[in-house]
Amino acid sequence: MAMERVSAEDQIMLWPDAIWPQENGALVVLDGAGLLDPDGRFRIEAVRQAIGSRLHLVPRFRQVLRLPRRGLGRPVWIDDQAFDLTHHIRVVPLPAPGDEQALLQAIEQLRRQRLDRSRPLWEMAFIAGLPCQQVGMFIKIHHVLGDGIAAVATASAFLDTAPDAPVRETPAWAPEPAPTTRELLADNLRRRTREVGSALSALARPVTTVRHVRAAWPATRELFASEPATRTSLNRLLGQNRSLTIIRSDLELVRRAGHLHNATINDVLLSITAGGLRALLGSRGELAQDAIVRAYVPVTLRHGAHDNGEANLIGQMVVPLPIAVPDPGRRLRNIARETATRKARNRPSIGTVFRSRIVSLALLKAVNRSPVNVTTADLPGPRQSLYFAAARVLEMFPVLPLIGNVSLGVGALSYAGQFNIAAIADRDAHPDLEIFAAGLQNELRELHQRARLQGRALRARSGPDVEAAIAHSVEPGRDRMNTASRAGAASATAPPHS
Repeated sequence: MAMERVSAEDQIMLWPDAIWPQENGALVVLDGAGLLDPDGRFRIEAVRQAIGSRLHLVPRFRQVLRLPRRGLGRPVWIDDQAFDLTHHIRVVPLPAPGDEQALLQAIEQLRRQRLDRSRPLWEMAFIAGLPCQQVGMFIKIHHVLGDGIAAVATASAFLDTAPDAPVRETPAWAPEPAPTTRELLADNLRRRTREVGSALSALARPVTTVRHVRAAWPATRELFASEPATRTSLNRLLGQNRSLTIIRSDLELVRRAGHLHNATINDVLLSITAGGLRALLGSRGELAQDAIVRAYVPVTLRHGAHDNGEANLIGQMVVPLPIAVPDPGRRLRNIARETATRKARNRPSIGTVFRSRIVSLALLKAVNRSPVNVTTADLPGPRQSLYFAAARVLEMFPVLPLIGNVSLGVGALSYAGQFNIAAIADRDAHPDLEIFAAGLQNELRELHQRARLQGRALRARSGPDVEAAIAHSVEPGRDRMNTASRAGAASATAPPHS
């Protein structure tokens, strides 16, 4: 069996872990009627059996990360010799009445509990006690296993497109022995030799190498703060506590709003985030006339219709959000033009940018001079309703990790026509997160209303066929990279909302 090392991109997700856990999370709300016994108790053993029958689809869920001693190379994935599924699945009861606020508080408590590095780096917690026999499922997967697109594909391995999906035969599994010190050393020497060969090859083609560096420089320069950002109370080092809020919307209305302003769905997310920040900083008396907040936007570097597997394959885009612009439509158009320009740049992976220790220190100092305090992520999820252990998935919300002085994360996940948003924030920097959420919702309502009015006007002039054509058109510039899942839900998964 080939030795599996973490990539440079994956390894970067480990270094902040001691202070800021880098764990991707998702809140899934299930119709739990079939997951509860007649006495209302959660059927934990049946759920463990359902999850266990799919583990062969996600090999990383039975592997641990081993850090070899110096000279033996990067961390390596090895099978967990003492794997026990009960360590990764548990039930968390909610006290009555089990409302949404209590659910979000339970998610925050689960988020704060660190994954055990001596075990596979994932966990599922089932939160019973919600109204109408609903059950919350909180999935936590360490970022070293993969980026957001990989996390969606991984979670989909446990979902079906129908409640009566056929039971698949579960292959027998036995852990492979861990590599010996000699094997680790030999593998590291082979990899080092290949790296030296690649470096010499680059030196032998200086013109090509310089061309590649020049092509990547505009995107790299974004991290050096090519435009100034307004200093605000958002800029503070993260503490340990978070606040969480969720916002529900309709994917079709978001798509129409983007189409009206020649913008993508991701542009709409950035624009309504800017609207929420405008409301928040306005309430704090910090809304300057030319205020700009810079936001991190992950850019997938996956290519091909089926490149949705494990690992981190992302670059980082920095987008200035013009929060001083009062009109939502004008702000969305400005952001759409800005992102179109930045997407056209040749963007290196995060691992490439931070591979050099000297470059890493220079970048971190530059970011500190002109900070980025917001991160966003727009993740495309399944297009149709899915089922977990025959229970229908009602809603999905992403829970983003934060780092450094990025005190606010806004994630969106589309699912079965929904466009669901979760905002997570440092509790000290955002004691008034509800103001941000209200501002974001107001922006959504305004953009939705304008899209509806345009549709009515076009229908009045040209008939319903024109409005229908607009509603189902693909927004400009959408990438066609697929994030299909691996458990029978592939046909239900949408391409990225770039």
